[in-house]
Amino acid sequence: MSSKPVRVASLGMGWWSDVLADAIKKTNKLDIVSCYSRSEEKREKFAEKYNCSAASSYEEILQDDSIEAIINTTPNHVHLETTEKAAISKKHVFLDKPIAHNIKDGKKIAEICTRENIVLSIGYQRRRENQFRWIKKEIEKGNFGKMVQAECNISRDREGQFELGHWRYESEGMPGGVMLQIGIHYVDVLEFLMGPVKSVSAKTAQLVLPGENPDIANLILEHENGALSNLTASYASASEYYLMNIYGKTATAYFNHFDGLRILSRGEESPSHVNFTKNDTIVEELDEFANCIRENSKPEVDGFRAVESLAVIMAGVMSAKENRTVKVQEILDA
Repeated sequence: MSSKPVRVASLGMGWWSDVLADAIKKTNKLDIVSCYSRSEEKREKFAEKYNCSAASSYEEILQDDSIEAIINTTPNHVHLETTEKAAISKKHVFLDKPIAHNIKDGKKIAEICTRENIVLSIGYQRRRENQFRWIKKEIEKGNFGKMVQAECNISRDREGQFELGHWRYESEGMPGGVMLQIGIHYVDVLEFLMGPVKSVSAKTAQLVLPGENPDIANLILEHENGALSNLTASYASASEYYLMNIYGKTATAYFNHFDGLRILSRGEESPSHVNFTKNDTIVEELDEFANCIRENSKPEVDGFRAVESLAVIMAGVMSAKENRTVKVQEILDA
């Protein structure tokens, strides 16, 4: 196994490409050697900032045999096109979530990368946060007993930051609005902790932001084990906020990003704090991506897992539109 850093090219120059590039600078397992965006100004600026070459086209990157992988932060609706080209060119792909803007494209992406024996890792960093890793271990030890319920909130204030006409805020590129854009992170965490989701009942509204997409969403999730979860997501809140409460018959975990993590076991009168170290989840997922390439192994969140979480959101989109409970399998089979 080679110990050399994986040579990668960044595709799509936006604010998130810089977040990933900053994380790559903190690891010795990847090296950004090239970049491409349709905007010459953006790619030249990125190349100067991260000391790499600016390619004149995506094809130039694909034809460069020294480049091993693509860091893909392109708009959702071109994930299939860009990832398929990379896979056919035998380049591994780290793809920002969601895997696609619809299930059909998501399935194709997963299947193509499997067929071409390409490592496909999807950017779901929230599940890697140490408080959730701690809860997961305690659940696996049986210390939570039967899992019965969860409630969570993921909220950000986007008033004044909204870009009307940007693909992130249009239904074509981001169906379901805030539900898909940030809510999907906590769908992934809930399935990680509580098990797969069986059905979804959702309501959405547009109260603050302009445009056509919902800025708040509420989803009731029925898990395959019978447990129920309530997920709320918002771009209309007063501030950034994250909450995740996990209820078992034997113990309950309470987390929010202001107060940290607490645990309350059955019979106790008050919860106790759980100390954990805040970790750099983006560096960790990129390190895993590099390791999978070198070791020919599978990432924690591959294409097929990403399709499953996308199906939960798309069930929520359909539920809100048709005012009914929607089974996730209905979405996967459509």
